[in-house]
Order: sequence, then C-alpha cells, then structure tokens
Amino acid sequence: MCEVGTRPPPAAERGEPPGGAAAPAERCRDMGEQPIFTTRAHVFQIDPSTKKNWVPASKQAVTVSYFYDSTRNSYRIISVDGAKVIINSTITPNMTFTKTSQKFGQWADSRANTVFGLGFPSEQQLTKFAEKFQEVKEAAKLARDRSQEKIETSSNHSQESGRETPSSTRASSVNGTDDEKASHGGPAETHLKSENDKLKIALAQSSSNVKKWETELQTLRESNARLTTALQESAASIEHWKKQFSACKEENDQLRSKIEELEEQCNEINKEKERNAQLSRRLQELETELQDKELELEELRKQGEIIPQLMSECESVSQQLQDAENKNKDLEEKVRTLRTEVEESKHRQTNLKTELKNFLDVLDGKIDELHDFRQGLSKLGVDN
Repeated sequence: MCEVGTRPPPAAERGEPPGGAAAPAERCRDMGEQPIFTTRAHVFQIDPSTKKNWVPASKQAVTVSYFYDSTRNSYRIISVDGAKVIINSTITPNMTFTKTSQKFGQWADSRANTVFGLGFPSEQQLTKFAEKFQEVKEAAKLARDRSQEKIETSSNHSQESGRETPSSTRASSVNGTDDEKASHGGPAETHLKSENDKLKIALAQSSSNVKKWETELQTLRESNARLTTALQESAASIEHWKKQFSACKEENDQLRSKIEELEEQCNEINKEKERNAQLSRRLQELETELQDKELELEELRKQGEIIPQLMSECESVSQQLQDAENKNKDLEEKVRTLRTEVEESKHRQTNLKTELKNFLDVLDGKIDELHDFRQGLSKLGVDN
C-alpha cells in the first residue's frame, strides 16, 4: 500500500538518476495502488476552529485522483501539491459527496476529522467526480460486505468445529471400544473430517495472508527506512536552503535599500527637472512680456513725435473754441435782446389790438350814425 503523507525515498534508492523525482501516482503504482480516475481542482479544507469557513489547501488547481489498492481492496482520494499531501481520504460506504454549487462539492472524512472541498473549472468535471465518488462508494460497500461474509463464514466454521469435537469425545468415552466407535460414530467422523479439511484450507489461507502481510510489513519497514533517510536528507537540504535563503534575503535587503536610495535620487532629479521646467516657462513669459513692452514703447515713441503737432492743433482748437464761446455769448445776448423785443412787440400788439377794437367799435357807431343820417336825408329828398 502506498505511504501517502511522507516524502519519497532518495533518487538513488528508487533507481532513478540523480535530480529526478517520481510522482506520487507512480509511487502508489509501485506499492500496489493504481489510479482509476484523475482530474484537477482547487482543494479546500474546513477551518478547524470555526467549522464554517473554507481554508485553501492549494494555491492553484492540483491533481486529484482516485486510487484502488488491490491488496486491501480499498479506495482512496489522494492529492499532492509539490511534496505536500493535501488529501489522503479513504472512501467508506457511509461517506457522502455533496454538490453545494455548480462548480463546488464537499465530503466529510471522520478519520481525518475534517471536511474536504473541491472547486472545479466546470460543472461537467464536478458531475464526473461526483459520479465516480458514488461508484467508488458502492464498490467499497460491496468489498466490506464480502469481507464480513468471509469473517462470518470462518467464524461459523470455527464454532461448528468446537461444537462437534466434544460430542465425538463424549461418544468415544461412552461407547468405550474402537469397534463401537466405528459402528456408531461413522457419519459424525466424516463430517468432522470435512470440517477439519475446511479449517486446514482456511488456516493455509490465513498463513498465506500472514506471510503476505509480513511481506507487506517488511516492505513498509523498508519504505519507512528509505523515507527516514530521505527525511534526514531533506532536513539537511532544508538547512542548506535556509542558509541560502538567509543570504538571498540579506542581499535582497541590500538591493532594496539601494533601490530606495536610487528612487530618492530619482525623485530629487525629477523635482529639479520640474523646477527647471517652471523656470523655463517663466523665462518665456518674461521674454514675451518684454517684447510686448518694447512694442508699447515704440508706439509711445511714435506718439511722442506727433505730440507737438497735436499741441499746436490743440492750441488752435482752443482758440477757435474761445472765439466760438465769445460768439456764443454775443448770440446769447442778441437772443435775449430779441426775446425782450418780441415780448415788447407782443405787448404793443396786444395794445394795438385793444385800440383797434375800440376804434372799430367807434367806427361801427359812426357808421350807424351815418346810416341813420343818410336815411334821414333820403326821407327829406322824398318829401321835397
């Protein structure tokens, strides 16, 4: 039977070239176990403290295989991550594989006192693994029933032999003579012989099984010895790798410190570059402002050249403005005079209108008098 959970023997003892390593499946085949189904999945175990949360047993998807041990007629699920065994579960008839989601399933192992969980890449792989689990479970149940039948048969044979032997002894003591034994105990003796033959066969099988178990025990002892040697070599290798790891760690720390120093220098250089870029931008801005100021100065110079002409024009315009103001004052004075004259003319016109009305009234009176006088004259002429 394959010893899972220990490191393999050294390459030299396995007959492999130095530096090679046989896979766990190969070791199991060498010891009598054969893989009957293999897949890949992420392995989890239930948290022993909370019994609720899942703890990853592998960092990535690993090989998970069903193994059949022909010598013991047993089935196991085995998975190895590098040199570490993460699943070693013997299938029993009372185990149950449960699908908890489309890609995840679990089963409880009371011997290992844990619950294993497998995460598959697809639902089809989960279904195949569950079907194989059911097949293996039924096969384990059948193997257990056969084993119990063999034990019960062997036990019944032993009990029958124990019951028949005292009766034959009592028969011999009662009958007292060999002739009487032959005449009265013939069928019982034949039955006892057949039972003894069966017991001899069972004993021979038991002896064969004992030898086989002794051979297997010796093989296991040799395997354990090789594994012990391999463990010692592994321990020495671990110490060697620990020293190398410490040296690498120190070198890594030194490189990290150098990297940090270089990063600081790079940061300073970047800051200087940024300051230089800011100064360059400021210099360009100042140059642009200087050009603008030079243009303004040139404009002012041009304007300064025409200032005297503008001054003379301004004086001429001022004189003209003064003359216009004087003329305006004269015109205002004339306007006031004209207004006064207009007011006086209006007053005179009003007086004239009044006098004309009075005259017209007087004239109307005189006309009436002349009319009357004419009428009088006309009357006088008629009378004459």
